[in-house]
Amino acid sequence: MTSAAMAPTIHPTAVVDPQARLADGVQIGPYAVIGPEVEIGEGSRIGPHVVIDGRVRMGRGNRIFPGACIGLEPQDLKYSGAPTEVILGDENTIRECVTINRATHDGEQTSLGSGNLLMAYSHIGHNCHLGDRIVIANGVAVAGHVVIGDRAVIGGVLGIHQFVQIGTLAMVGGMSRIDRDVPPFLMVEGHPGRVRGLNRIGLRRSGLAERDGGAQLRQLQEIWSLLYRSDLVLAAALQQARRQPLLDAAEELVAFLEASLAPGRRGPLPAGR
Repeated sequence: MTSAAMAPTIHPTAVVDPQARLADGVQIGPYAVIGPEVEIGEGSRIGPHVVIDGRVRMGRGNRIFPGACIGLEPQDLKYSGAPTEVILGDENTIRECVTINRATHDGEQTSLGSGNLLMAYSHIGHNCHLGDRIVIANGVAVAGHVVIGDRAVIGGVLGIHQFVQIGTLAMVGGMSRIDRDVPPFLMVEGHPGRVRGLNRIGLRRSGLAERDGGAQLRQLQEIWSLLYRSDLVLAAALQQARRQPLLDAAEELVAFLEASLAPGRRGPLPAGR
């Protein structure tokens, strides 16, 4: 009999509300607590002393390690008891004592895509939206309303300010202070955080560096130099970048920075010198 056909297994010491929806093959470990509005997808494994409460929808194949807390009330003084949600995709690894808070206002969500690794003691605040295949190292505090793009890597023991956005394939060095937006494909490090260059290792591992015979990477390097190493202010450099046809990667970088400069956003981190 395959695990897909197996009924959920629940340790005798776990407290699972009868209304919780557990798919085939779900495993619930000792002293875990599962609330009435929780839905856990096929083959997911919930470790000892995990607490999952509130409206939580979790896909298949997730691994939740001991002491993690998912779906509890947001750490937001504006929260007034609205039945908000946490949505998790498939095959995420949530390590020890990670906390993922639900959103603040009615109809809102905190969401996490698929294939992500959240290392021990990291925190995902209310109304955050994370993409796929992100790595967040130990002790990272992600404040509310943060957006993190696919395949970003966040080094350990750092804080990310509320409403910050971090782009696709960005790399953030450990113990940095991230109080403004991190553009896609770039490396950021420092206290305060500063842009240091292209994330060449991440670009190579993703296959983007070889796309179109290397043209994507070459243009990305040219646009990076224009934006961060020329004498132009960023807004003027973006206008100049728009005077040429942009391939996908360069277009994503330019569009991200244009949006980051718009009213209501925190603006992008500057380059280090």
